[in-house]
Amino acid sequence: MDFHNTNDAVTRRIQAFTDRLAMLKANDLYFYNQPIQEILPGMKVRVNGREMGMYASYSYLGLVGHPRINAAAKAAVDKFGTGTNGVRTLAGTLTIHTELEETIADFKHAEAAVTYTSGYATNLSVISTLMGRGDYVLSDKLNHASIVDGCLMSGAEFRRFRHNDMQHLETMLKNVPEGAARLVIADSVFSMDGDIIDLPKVLELTRKYNAWLMIDEAHSVGVLGKTGRGIEEHFGLGDVIDIKMGTLSKTIPSVGGYIAAKQEIITYLRHASRAYIFSAALPPAQAAAANEAFKVILDEPWRLEQLNKNTRQFIDGLKGMGFDTMLTETAIVPVLCGEDEKAFAMTREAQHHDVFVLPVVSPAVPEGLARLRATVTAAHETAEIARAMDVIGEAGKKLGIIK
Repeated sequence: MDFHNTNDAVTRRIQAFTDRLAMLKANDLYFYNQPIQEILPGMKVRVNGREMGMYASYSYLGLVGHPRINAAAKAAVDKFGTGTNGVRTLAGTLTIHTELEETIADFKHAEAAVTYTSGYATNLSVISTLMGRGDYVLSDKLNHASIVDGCLMSGAEFRRFRHNDMQHLETMLKNVPEGAARLVIADSVFSMDGDIIDLPKVLELTRKYNAWLMIDEAHSVGVLGKTGRGIEEHFGLGDVIDIKMGTLSKTIPSVGGYIAAKQEIITYLRHASRAYIFSAALPPAQAAAANEAFKVILDEPWRLEQLNKNTRQFIDGLKGMGFDTMLTETAIVPVLCGEDEKAFAMTREAQHHDVFVLPVVSPAVPEGLARLRATVTAAHETAEIARAMDVIGEAGKKLGIIK
């Protein structure tokens, strides 16, 4: 049957989306999927032939292009080639994979670690492997989509507690039937808001109600803690999280995801999680790059110090202009705009003045809470941050978001 003559729900959804994109592009409001032509020093990029300051990057410590990391990746290609012989369980495991997992375990103060091909695949597979029918998963309302999808895929009873609301979480834990397995899961740093989960209280509740604890550290490794080891270090805690999840594609400039945990948990995941068993192994260059990046974080503590300084400059400066940056405490800085159209227009104004930011709109965030989700890194210069804030400030005044 001709697709264009099929008037069903699928056709209507596709057509509605196509129409919306056409409207945005016609009004110079579409800025997604722009190819970056070149990555330049000082957290700048070349896009459409123009040099722009990058304020949408997850490279929080500015490690993209680091000479040591690049050299490690090149050496891995020379030694192992560009791919592997298959899946990890069979012929795909290389010594660089085991070295990376040992490095992660040491960095996260865990007994062992296992890696996956993406952060999304990690959450999807691990949650659905650990939990099943009759079990209960309690998830923060603002958790990442990969967590939500993993919870749904598991078949467990899926309950969402109000964002960072520990009283609501305790009520839910009390209502879990006696004897049922229970998992509490939350982001460490929330990717749209930039705030931090109340780990000490979550830990207290999981121990009180005999629940497993899983924390997604995609945006906290290299960002939180005195040495960048993450949320446990940030709160002055030891090895207290049962299942420590993280990505290798944000502060760590590679690709993939990982779980760090007790040896028994890691052994189980290696033999039971489908994304590990049935996905090709990480390419050698990416494994080597990630491995070296963890070492660079510890060897160059000035990067975290600079990130913290830049974060304070960015948050305080935007708040001082009158912007609502919500409850962020980290390098993820939401600049609240209100309606979707204003977030798109703010992006247009900023990019036309060579500040690369991007909008986050509904349904990724609730209607009326559209925003620029701006990020700052250790590689940004103080004067460049000030200029970016001036551009955002002028755009905010022009669009009536601030006075």
